Amino acid sequence: MNDILMQIRSDLPSFSKGQKRIANYILESYDKAAFMTASRLGKMVEVSESTVVRFAVELGFDGYPSMQKTLQELVRNKLTSVQRIEVTNDRMGNQDVVSTVLQGDIDSIRMTSEALSRAEMDASVQAMLKAKTIYIVGVRSSASLAAFLNFYLRNMFDNVRLVGSTSTSEMFEQLLRVGPGDVVIGFSLPRYSSRTVKVMQYAHDTGATCIAVTDKPDAPAGKVADHVLVAKSDMVSVVDSLVAPMSVVNALIVSLAQEQQTQMAKTFEDLESLWDEYDVYERVE
Repeated sequence: MNDILMQIRSDLPSFSKGQKRIANYILESYDKAAFMTASRLGKMVEVSESTVVRFAVELGFDGYPSMQKTLQELVRNKLTSVQRIEVTNDRMGNQDVVSTVLQGDIDSIRMTSEALSRAEMDASVQAMLKAKTIYIVGVRSSASLAAFLNFYLRNMFDNVRLVGSTSTSEMFEQLLRVGPGDVVIGFSLPRYSSRTVKVMQYAHDTGATCIAVTDKPDAPAGKVADHVLVAKSDMVSVVDSLVAPMSVVNALIVSLAQEQQTQMAKTFEDLESLWDEYDVYERVE
């Protein structure tokens, strides 16, 4: 993905005056340029929208959207928190924040539905049903996804372990006996936590089956996983949007429940009795 910046630097002397303005802006502020429309980028550097489109074609893209997508992939995993705030403010402008954020989450779920392999979901479900032990790994903001999955899987299986710690070494200690026949589910979304990837690599090397919930198959965790559940997430924001990954978790839980309908019915029947006896939930008249 760095190739586009290298190409722009290499071709810079041959560009027209207007194209040089575009090139210099991208080289200096590609984190912002990646999320601008062709029209807005043109206004920013004082050239026409058509000049911006021709610039993209000159670089070998079939149009501006293709170049923009390449730039977005380049910056998505590299933005610092300060850069995220700057980009968010730049993208929002005077738009209604609630509508913009909700629409972004809707788009993430739509893209996830299109990208998520049903075969990979089925394979993940079957692996979990056969597992000796299911380990769930997620740190930083992804820890909430891991905790949510753990909450439901504990009611479905007796062999579930949530791996959580503030240090990589302690996480390895919790996976000391992982091996063939076990399943490790790791949540890894941009900016990718090195701890999660290292733990999954370790588990994979022991012969365990690794399932990665990440934003693309060639993400760091995806490369060491046996199965990848793609969950698109717009991480170029002040907060990490986990709406789409949470939907994937929901789909995984429901898929597992569908495979064990009789057992699940009995389990939740017992749980309902327990919850009633100890007033776990408020009674609503």
